[in-house]
Amino acid sequence: MEERIERLESKLMFAEDLLDELNRTVYRQQQQIDLMQQHLRQLAQQMQAVQPPGRLSPEDEVPPHY
Repeated sequence: MEERIERLESKLMFAEDLLDELNRTVYRQQQQIDLMQQHLRQLAQQMQAVQPPGRLSPEDEVPPHY
């Protein structure tokens, strides 16, 4: 019985360590996502700033062979 309890305690400790590591990983990934979203917003603002008013967006322009 004592050995069984020790094995369960060991498994519980392993599971808790794994959960902590997964939480840290998710936290780091969320930080990276937040940073990439911020960079994407900045790039979108820069693109709008350099695009002349009244000009079609690249998606709306007709290719040169037409």
